[in-house]
Amino acid sequence: MQKLISKEPVVKLVKAFESPFKNVIATARTCYSSKGIIEDSHIDLTQEPISRDLQIAKSIYEAGHHTTFQHAHFQFTLENVSRQFVWSFLHSHPFYNSEQVSQRYVEVKPDNFTIPPLTDKSLEIYKSVVNEQINAYKKIIEILLPVVSKEYYKIFPGRKLNNKYTKDIKRKAQEIARYILPIAIHTYLYHTVNGITLLRYYRTCEQYDVPFEQKLIVSKMVDELLKVEPNYKIVLDKIIPLEETPEYSAIKQSSVNDPEMRKKFLSEFDKSLDGKVSKLVDYKLNNEKILAQSIREVLGLSESEMSDQIAIESLLNPTHNKFLGETLVITMHSKLMRAMYHPAYTFRKKLSHTADSQDQRHRMTPASRPVLQTHLTETPDYIIPKLIQLSNEAYKLYEETMQKIWDGINALRKMQVRDEYIIYLLPNAFPIRFTESSDLLNLHHKHIMRLCYNAQEEIWNASLEEAQQIAEINPTIGKYLLPPCSLRAESGTYPICPEGERFCGIKVWKLSKSEYSRII
Repeated sequence: MQKLISKEPVVKLVKAFESPFKNVIATARTCYSSKGIIEDSHIDLTQEPISRDLQIAKSIYEAGHHTTFQHAHFQFTLENVSRQFVWSFLHSHPFYNSEQVSQRYVEVKPDNFTIPPLTDKSLEIYKSVVNEQINAYKKIIEILLPVVSKEYYKIFPGRKLNNKYTKDIKRKAQEIARYILPIAIHTYLYHTVNGITLLRYYRTCEQYDVPFEQKLIVSKMVDELLKVEPNYKIVLDKIIPLEETPEYSAIKQSSVNDPEMRKKFLSEFDKSLDGKVSKLVDYKLNNEKILAQSIREVLGLSESEMSDQIAIESLLNPTHNKFLGETLVITMHSKLMRAMYHPAYTFRKKLSHTADSQDQRHRMTPASRPVLQTHLTETPDYIIPKLIQLSNEAYKLYEETMQKIWDGINALRKMQVRDEYIIYLLPNAFPIRFTESSDLLNLHHKHIMRLCYNAQEEIWNASLEEAQQIAEINPTIGKYLLPPCSLRAESGTYPICPEGERFCGIKVWKLSKSEYSRII
């Protein structure tokens, strides 16, 4: 069996429910119990050849009654896994929690990247391209330090004589330099999922984009699970082969492998954005009307007693709704604020792989993201951050390195290397083109987080464009899509900026959205 040439992924189950499989059955039996709660200790898993309780577990699993499997959670630590695997698989759904090392704040070290099963010349080309990227990353950090320093001290002139802020400046340079790094770069993280999610992982791990790495890591996760609870074997379905996935069938039958058709798609997509990062392409026709009406329904009021304008203001204006000043997100627990589920918006977006890795963490604003290899062409395709454009030296090195990356990619393609392995070389700057939809409640929360000046540049810019476009069609709603400091200022919550030492240095709450502007 082939193996990764790089360091073996390390997977450890570090925390889990006590007797998780008994809990599945106890919760199931409680549903039909006339004697009250059934406790785990009352469950018998003795297999002779299979106990009644195990039969219950198997039966409800096969019938699709899976809520009982969601109680038990499993926390894993993962090391030596690629950023591409995390983006494409671990974070591509809403049912997880992760805390992973940040490339924004932690400098990337050499030799920490995934190397797929390549041999001889293909391996040599692969390593050479990654080393070019890592070397360029280091050089760009150094080149950008004076550029970042200049912008930083414009905001914080009083910090110029204090050396402790050099770390903040370097981090800003790292944040931009990382765009040149390959998505093969390793990460490490805590990852927590419930039982049914882990079973779904196993069933679907051999799908695009990186089935080899996915199968390896997920198999290790399942092995860790079975060490502590072998009874999960009775509900462990077989892995669906890549060739049986709907994506594989659709790609095989389409013209997506035609280079000219790929170029045509990318050109049409980019043109459709009209120069935006995120373009509003659809929304409910009566967003504000249905929001106002649902507010009145919650309160039992007629339209004559509460107009649409007053209804929406009572919900979205922080002066009236103090919940909006909270850092603990309690919107979903408010009867009135659940009216925000009804308005909805859809955006067509183009973000770099690294920005989208943050965008997708907003799990309640779901998107249909691409099979990455279907967007790959023989010509360089990448996002250029603002700071890179402010330095001729950095810009030149950035472009030269991108060309070297694609030279390596094209060389490997000519050698018939699998696209699955080639895409690891794509830089963090590679564009992700996709469509994303959200109800107002969850989009409102996302904009609170991402309109903050501390948010990553691209996702901040995308959120600002979204808020401005919503304001054009739904002015009452759009007016209150604001960063946390603005909402807290209007609600009378102190401190106005909740970031403490991480304060961006700009009194954003005193600005209108038309005045928002930032370099770092």
